[in-house]
Amino acid sequence: MTVSMTGFAARKGQGAGISWAWDLRAVNGKGLDLRLRVPDWIDGLELALRNELGRALSRGNVNLTLRVSRDLAEGSEALRLNLAALRAVLTALGTVETVAMETGVTLKQATQADVLAFRGVIEAGTADEDTAPLRAALLADLPGLLAEFNAMRAAEGAALQGVITAQLDQIDALTGAATAQVVTRKATQTELLHEAVARILSATDADPARLAQELALLAVKTDVTEELDRLRAHVAAARSLLAEPGPVGRKFDFLMQEFMREANTLCSKAQDLALTRIGLDLKTVIDQMREQVQNVE
Repeated sequence: MTVSMTGFAARKGQGAGISWAWDLRAVNGKGLDLRLRVPDWIDGLELALRNELGRALSRGNVNLTLRVSRDLAEGSEALRLNLAALRAVLTALGTVETVAMETGVTLKQATQADVLAFRGVIEAGTADEDTAPLRAALLADLPGLLAEFNAMRAAEGAALQGVITAQLDQIDALTGAATAQVVTRKATQTELLHEAVARILSATDADPARLAQELALLAVKTDVTEELDRLRAHVAAARSLLAEPGPVGRKFDFLMQEFMREANTLCSKAQDLALTRIGLDLKTVIDQMREQVQNVE
């Protein structure tokens, strides 16, 4: 079943005085690009998450955000403010504002909450705290998040498959129309060529053998039988890809190039207005399908 690279999932959990919230989203990409925003005070968490995501996903620009909050008892220390990180963030914000003003861009004023949301400004936990149990709890919750995420990507993929299947049907129908038009073109071209040859032979002393050879070469150059056969083969290959399990997006990307190559050649060889119009319609549908294929994992 076709799977989309586009997906979203959000999940919340808690345990042992800790609450957390996941936010996982992805869009299409040439490869797998993982961007994680997770608490850096939980030892080994980011590496473990990267490994799990790398095993579960093959392509896409993926963003994972994890927010962890501590349900502290009354009287205990809640959070620590990292003054060095705070100063660095404020300095960077000042630089951004200065450059924006120089270029005539007006920016929204950052709030205290925005500043505190920057990584490292707020520190939670203590230096000697054992974060292994929390890391284990978070990793145990991850499969549920991935299941929701993959369910959405599968639903998006099913919709994609329907669209691509309809576009393949269009290409198949246009290829059939082109095949029929080639027969009509052949009869018309043969008549026109006979008339042209008669005029040339009556007006000049051209070598009939040489003229016949040139006409044969012209016939070969305008023959689109191979292009139509390859278009039908590409349609069959695309339908097979839609039925394959696992990621097929890269194969589909290559196949779309082959589709467009045959459509371009068909247009260049057409020598017929009706056949040229069919070729242009083919290029339009192929380009629309290429846009959809960009989202296939």
